[in-house]
Amino acid sequence: MSYGYYRKRKTILLKPQGKYEMYLETERLRTEHMQSLLNGELLAIRLSQFIDAPTSQKLGKQIIDKGFDRYVNAPSIGRIGMAFYEAENQPERMASYFEGVFDNIDEPRRRCAPYLSPIDVLRCTLDKVWPAGATLETLYGKRMYVGLSRVVQPDVHFLAHHDILAKDAPGNYQAISLQGQLAANVYLKMPEQGGELQIWQTELSPEEFDQMRGDSYGIQPDLLGAPEVQIRPGPGDLIIFNSRKMHAVTPGKGDLRLSLSCFVGYRGPAMPLTFWS
Repeated sequence: MSYGYYRKRKTILLKPQGKYEMYLETERLRTEHMQSLLNGELLAIRLSQFIDAPTSQKLGKQIIDKGFDRYVNAPSIGRIGMAFYEAENQPERMASYFEGVFDNIDEPRRRCAPYLSPIDVLRCTLDKVWPAGATLETLYGKRMYVGLSRVVQPDVHFLAHHDILAKDAPGNYQAISLQGQLAANVYLKMPEQGGELQIWQTELSPEEFDQMRGDSYGIQPDLLGAPEVQIRPGPGDLIIFNSRKMHAVTPGKGDLRLSLSCFVGYRGPAMPLTFWS
């Protein structure tokens, strides 16, 4: 098995045309890359072939062949595992989330065997890169789940949204104490066309976002204007970006889009990074 981050690396700083902000395309993640992303100097980091393409294709087939469920509050999007976002501060859903943490952590390992789960590779990579290390997030005194698989089928538009733990866990000190929140996605399958990740510089307050989205889980992207960054991942790529920025996924054609995802929490340079889904 050849996981891409062991190879010799190069780094390219990209500035797309127009008013787009820069994002970094690299083959080796470094501490200074994460710091630039957390400081707002970058909108995204892309690691090409974090998992080599042949392995990612095998993993994608193994994962998807065993089926998937759908988000309770965003049923157009498929998923394997339960996102904390789905709990919506409801006691029964909260209990279900925490009771399933370790079974859900093990599920991608079972589906990826005999290969390593890309989420485990990502966790080890960030633990090595970040000076204070990295660990599972805790909430309400309990460890959180990490390793959600997300499935976007052809012709489905993943609407513009943001992800903010303090919004999903209102009044919780552990959530409020986050100084930054990143999203990390490892892509295993991509459609023949489309499936681009769009990121806006825009940050909306929870109140503004809820007013704009109405009864939907997200906002129609054209209401936000042109995105500052648009990236089409390849199978095996890792993309890390600021999840508090508005982001969306364009509809795909010909095949589904499968990624393994988690959030990465930041509480300052001397504190460990944290993971959850």
